[in-house]
Amino acid sequence: MTKASTSTALELDHDALRAAGTHELDQGAVTPASSPYRESIIKLLNGALATELVCVLRYKRHHFTAHGLASPAIAAELLVHADEEAGHADLLARRIVQLGGEPDFSPRGLEERSHASYDDSADLKDMLRADLSAERIAVEAYRQMITLIGDKDPTTKRMLEEILSDEEEHADEIKDWLDR
Repeated sequence: MTKASTSTALELDHDALRAAGTHELDQGAVTPASSPYRESIIKLLNGALATELVCVLRYKRHHFTAHGLASPAIAAELLVHADEEAGHADLLARRIVQLGGEPDFSPRGLEERSHASYDDSADLKDMLRADLSAERIAVEAYRQMITLIGDKDPTTKRMLEEILSDEEEHADEIKDWLDR
């Protein structure tokens, strides 16, 4: 048996550390830019970006058109959700660029690239149902992306886990509004 196979010591590879510290310094932080998964990850992130942008538009519309008994309070919260979704879009776009990709902000085909749909309901309950449906779709999409990416890109995975937590919170809030 070799020393490597019998040792339980966890040791860093110092040659790899030196190489990481000196190779392609103009690239900034080391990212999986040369990973065989890079293009697939960028594609997943652009799909999530499209979803977040559609959600911003849907929440903004619902914020400005919500009418009904509880609408002022709910409309204010819908604007908060729109702002949080815009923040998610910014995170996704920034990560796409870090991976050497191009974030796709084109309005052409935006809804087709999105996992969730836009909604132009006039009734407050219908708006909330559409928002809840979109949040549930986002939760499932992020859950699947996290599983697919796994340890292939830990930075992206952590970012997606944080966004997933926000999306779950949005879904819970909307469900509570519908139950009132």
